Amino acid sequence: MTPSWLTQPVAPLDEAAAQRAHAHQQQLTKPPGSLGQLESLAQWLATRQGADRPTADNIAITLFAADHGLASEGTSAFPQAVTGEMVKNFAHGGAAISVLARELDAKLDVVNLGTINQPGPLPGVIDLPLGPGTANMLRQPAMSHEQLQAALEAGFAAASRASDHPSQLFIGGDMGIGNTASATACACALLGLPASELTGPGTGLDAAGVARKAALIQQALDTHRAALDGPLEILRHLGGFEIAALTGSYIACAQRGLPVLVDGFITGVAALLAVSIQPAVRNWLLFCHRSAEPGHTRILDALDASPLLDLGLRLGEGSGAASTVPLLRLACALHTGMATFADAGVSGQDK
Repeated sequence: MTPSWLTQPVAPLDEAAAQRAHAHQQQLTKPPGSLGQLESLAQWLATRQGADRPTADNIAITLFAADHGLASEGTSAFPQAVTGEMVKNFAHGGAAISVLARELDAKLDVVNLGTINQPGPLPGVIDLPLGPGTANMLRQPAMSHEQLQAALEAGFAAASRASDHPSQLFIGGDMGIGNTASATACACALLGLPASELTGPGTGLDAAGVARKAALIQQALDTHRAALDGPLEILRHLGGFEIAALTGSYIACAQRGLPVLVDGFITGVAALLAVSIQPAVRNWLLFCHRSAEPGHTRILDALDASPLLDLGLRLGEGSGAASTVPLLRLACALHTGMATFADAGVSGQDK
């Protein structure tokens, strides 16, 4: 049974705010369009915030962590114990996203959905264990129906916390050894592609490791093919707890009218799942960077997305999305702080 909220309508965009933002940009002391994406970003935010003065001050980051049963087959260059160890690192402020959150003065929540070595209670960590990671998808579905529903609900709860905070932007992050394999399997099933076309090195596999990983993903796809009759069943059979939570959070944010900054490959697959469940969710997603993980470009193409940055990032955690926040803040500052031609006594464009 799927959560009843999953198919509730997505919030509409404020087209009147969009028109006002566009008209305002035409009056600023610059040639129209000369600030490129900095102009369109301000208008994107204004349309979703329904505001003449859009802002990107209050950021909510939720990082979902979980282990993956398929990792026991050797799909990652790192041992599964790293997931639980990184949860501790997040709690102690030593991870990349911890540093970025501090620099951005952003609220960071870590949600542990189940690791093989549960680290115990930690400050800033919400424990919602659904099991010691997903099952090995080579042998059975990655999740039970109950686990899938609980993971989606964890995403709903994260969106609720962010909306109630209140926040102006939501960033979802991921941590889970083996999650590029699960995300790749979901993407292959959604796009109808073989594993060989999307599989990448993840945490740093060599060519032989990537080939083995692709073969395992293809085996999982072949095993479950008859059951993969929609995005939720794809997610249940092939996904991870954190991928499901991200999917739920994106849908719930769109329903609340809370814009989402989408990070890299894992979160991109979650976005593809969310849009497959509710196409209108796409209106609330801003894609932040192009991951070095090779399958990410295919995900972006499927979502008709042009990311803001291409820095060779492939960490996850929400780090790429967080790195775009200064750009958004600059876009807002330009939109609200520049003088108009009338204000400055500057001649406008000849008609």
